[in-house]
Amino acid sequence: MGDEDRRLDPVELGAELGERATLVQFSSAFCAPCRATRRVLGEVAALVPGVAHIEIDAEARLDLVRALDVAKTPTVLVLDAGGRVVRRAAGQPRKADVIAALGEAV
Repeated sequence: MGDEDRRLDPVELGAELGERATLVQFSSAFCAPCRATRRVLGEVAALVPGVAHIEIDAEARLDLVRALDVAKTPTVLVLDAGGRVVRRAAGQPRKADVIAALGEAV
């Protein structure tokens, strides 16, 4: 199943979805870019009303990592209001790119 058809729900994610969109970040304990990504996504979520940021510990959630084919951390998924994956990126994102990706979700 391609990402376009994949929906994630609050039960799978362990947190509520944003009203308009959700930024899902897969991180690991010793990942320096994950800390920077957490800061960028947190800032964007604070800036854009109705957007939530959920960080998932990849090592603790291997089931989800495998189901979504997450190969490295950080990996960021942008979900629309219904939990559908609309964008996916690996590596540390730029704030402008995250805001642009949110434009597709809301």
